[in-house]
Amino acid sequence: MNPEDLERLVTLRMPFGKYEGTLIADLPGPYLNWFAREGFPEGQIGRLLQLMHEIDHNGLSELLDPLRRGE
Repeated sequence: MNPEDLERLVTLRMPFGKYEGTLIADLPGPYLNWFAREGFPEGQIGRLLQLMHEIDHNGLSELLDPLRRGE
């Protein structure tokens, strides 16, 4: 993980699927768990989904609050 990835979690939106358009940081835990079971996509989006899954799974989502802008 690099520090820029944390910023990306609160600025990039899910580009496909049921939650298309939702910020990566706002994806529900069960959706992230589904990816963990079925496999994360390749590339940056997969890396970010995996990171968000770890953050959510460990109850650390509030740590992203200071990075959010204008919310």
